[in-house]
Order: sequence, then structure tokens, then C-alpha cells
Amino acid sequence: MWSICRKEFNQFFSNLTGYIAIVLFLLVNGLFLFIFEESSILVFGYASLDKFFSLAPWVLLFLVPAISMRSFSDEYKSGTFETLRTKPLTAWQITLGKYLAILFIILLVIVPTFIYVFSIKTLSASGVIDSGGIAGSYLGLFLLSAVFAAISLCCSSFTGNAVLSFLISIAACLTLYVGFNALSKLPAFAGTTDYYLEMLGIDFHYQSISRGVLDTRDLVYFFSLIYLSLLITVKNIQQR
Repeated sequence: MWSICRKEFNQFFSNLTGYIAIVLFLLVNGLFLFIFEESSILVFGYASLDKFFSLAPWVLLFLVPAISMRSFSDEYKSGTFETLRTKPLTAWQITLGKYLAILFIILLVIVPTFIYVFSIKTLSASGVIDSGGIAGSYLGLFLLSAVFAAISLCCSSFTGNAVLSFLISIAACLTLYVGFNALSKLPAFAGTTDYYLEMLGIDFHYQSISRGVLDTRDLVYFFSLIYLSLLITVKNIQQR
């Protein structure tokens, strides 16, 4: 499993793609947080990273599928999947190896944003920020990314076309992120099942954790989605 993880991780950073992904994530967030007047923290006037935690999921919605799209698609296309299956590895070990590699890459993308925390703490008039809320938001952001990664890996296991995998992943992640929330706003569900529909969406649980309060229901939701996505991935590669 760890050999697969190392291979995937090293392969991602074997060219400029990996470094460009990290730079683009930091650049886009930096522009919106400090440069563009409509969303700048400097103009907002409060030592808060709420704007970052509102924007980051949308950037990750495209970045994570881009990181994951070649995981299985390239293996199918190049014919190396057959060689991979001859090795003494179970389907779960192969899947978890690739999944862990994606998680490590996501961590490398998120960790540099800690500089934003020190930035707003320095800019704060009192030098005090809501550390608990920020810690909860970062945990929520990582769990959201982990779900996106599991879904994207699952989509990659369906096709040998990396571009198709990327597009399907974005559609699936977008549907789970805001689809149920949008559905709950329809007049037909108002006052009846709107709350339960909203609970099915990722955004509901992401916002809950971002408030700095760990709720078991949120953790169960995230881990259940991850497990279900990985289970479908395992079934797919076993059938092949």
C-alpha cells in the first residue's frame, strides 16, 4: 500500500504540474483575500478568515478532481493496471495507497495557507483571533477535501479517459456540495423535508464543523461518504 502511495505522490511532483497546482491554489486565494477589493480582508476591516473558508471549497472543487483524475484512468489507458493487479496487493491496498497519496498532496496544498492565520493575527488591532473557529474551519476544509478526493478517485475508476473522469468528478462533487442545499430551497419542500434535504449536502456539515464545534453526526457523515466512495472504487477495480 505504501509503495503505491509513494509512487503516486512522486509521480505527481515528477513534473511542474504538482507545483503549479499548489501555486495556483495559493495565488487564487491570495488575490481574493488581499487584492480584489470586493472580497479583501483589508477592506473588510475584521480579523477573520471567513472569506477564505467560503472561497477555498470552490477552488478545491476543481483542484482535487484535477489531482485525482489520472489515478486509475491513466492505469487503464496505458495498460499498467493489469501489471498492477499481478502484484501481491489487494484491491483495498491499491485504492487506499492512491487515496492516501491524494490526501498528502492536499495537505501540502492547505498547510501553506496557515500564513493567512499569522497575517490576520498581525493585522488585528488586539492581536487576538478566534483560534477555535479557525481550527474547526481547517478541520472541516480537510474533511471536505477528503470527501472530494474519495469521490474523484471513485470517478477515475470508472473510465480510462482522464478528462471525462475530471468532468464527472466535478459534477458529482458539486451535486453533493450544494445540490441538496439548492433542492431544499424549493417551495415544494418548504417546512416539510427541507431541513433533511439540506443535511444530505456536504456544505451543511462543513458549515457546522466550521463553527468550531465537533458534532459526531458531522464526522459520521464525512467518513461514511469517504468509505462508500472507496468501497465503490474497490468493487470497480475488482470487476476489472
